[in-house]
Amino acid sequence: MIWLAPICGLIAGVAVVYAFPWRIPIGYANYLSVALLAGLDTIVGGYRAGLEERFDDHVFITGFFTNILAATALVWLGDLIGLRELYLAAVVALGVRMFNNLGYVLRLLVARMRVSRESS
Repeated sequence: MIWLAPICGLIAGVAVVYAFPWRIPIGYANYLSVALLAGLDTIVGGYRAGLEERFDDHVFITGFFTNILAATALVWLGDLIGLRELYLAAVVALGVRMFNNLGYVLRLLVARMRVSRESS
């Protein structure tokens, strides 16, 4: 049951993309990619917090928008000072955080499965 919401969200997202195709101007590609990665990082972190039973919706919402704005500002700053590849720093940092959180999520799910199997 815990997988139902992410799967439904993924299916809805794919359906929207196929129903309403649109193109991003190449000048905004770095901004969008970093903002998307920041959002995904926050979502995975929120999912982890939910599994650890310490989820706070205020922290999640403010963190979601703050992460997106901070990551996008880093890309903008890189463009401003002539370091167009500065977005890679945000990509690496957010990617590492997201995969660390995914590792914790998997460990928590495996631990829960073991406990439920042992209690049966």
